[in-house]
Amino acid sequence: MGHSRRMHFVGLDLAWGEKKQTGVAIVDPDGRLLHVGIAQDDASIIDAVAPFTGDDCVVAIDAPLIVKNPEGFRPAETAYNRDFQRFDAGAYPANTGNTLFNPPRVAVLAAALDLDMDPASKSNRRAIEVYPHPATIVLFELEKTLKFKKGLFGERQRELLKLMTLVEGLDDASPRLRANRSVAWVELRRRVEAATKLAQLDRDEDPVDAVLCAYIALYWYSRPDDVTIYGDFETGYILTPSLPPNLVTAPRRRVVPPPNDELHERLTRLTTLLEEAQLELKTIRERLYRL
Repeated sequence: MGHSRRMHFVGLDLAWGEKKQTGVAIVDPDGRLLHVGIAQDDASIIDAVAPFTGDDCVVAIDAPLIVKNPEGFRPAETAYNRDFQRFDAGAYPANTGNTLFNPPRVAVLAAALDLDMDPASKSNRRAIEVYPHPATIVLFELEKTLKFKKGLFGERQRELLKLMTLVEGLDDASPRLRANRSVAWVELRRRVEAATKLAQLDRDEDPVDAVLCAYIALYWYSRPDDVTIYGDFETGYILTPSLPPNLVTAPRRRVVPPPNDELHERLTRLTTLLEEAQLELKTIRERLYRL
């Protein structure tokens, strides 16, 4: 994909509903952070990105984009979780049984912005589904995800500031991201440093994730051979920088040939069911924790 002077990379850390805020970030092909902030409902999100989506653009969104399955996990999530769950970066199940994904909010936004949702498309205006957590594992060579989403205030603040420092270090990466040259980013960091309440961290973590989403779009645009697309356009997909072999935290067992194909199929099916059940249990526990 060739660079365009008018190309923009938009990152959206999309809330599942319009009552909660969405992080918004814009990056240009040279890695300049042009905008970082928040929006609320769909109309305000469209207004925020409108100046940057009229021409060539990639809009990278942290939310399920294509959801066709009536229950359980999408095939993309199952494949993705096999690689990233061990880093505490597992994806939650998205299905049409959840009214939030029937239809997905992000698909409605993509249609309103007239964006092509197929990652294999040659269109110059596209929307893609991304996930910041696995990107941090790959980009920053982390053993586990940073815990800035929940927990005690002090730990969350330290982890969020650590993430912001790592993002600023992408100034030396390829492609580069010049976050710390943005006045809005510098002010965002000052707010996080001065925060005294969990609500303040809740307010400021979404724009940081949005910046990561925008960078993933730039990374894909600049290094298409270094990303993995789990799933497909038909059943849903997740795009993320590829996990290198040296980040595997434990050696994989040697695969022993099964006695016959039937037993192999049963073992594979049961393994998948167990993985899905573990993630579903984690989701239920987290929801109960919030009540």
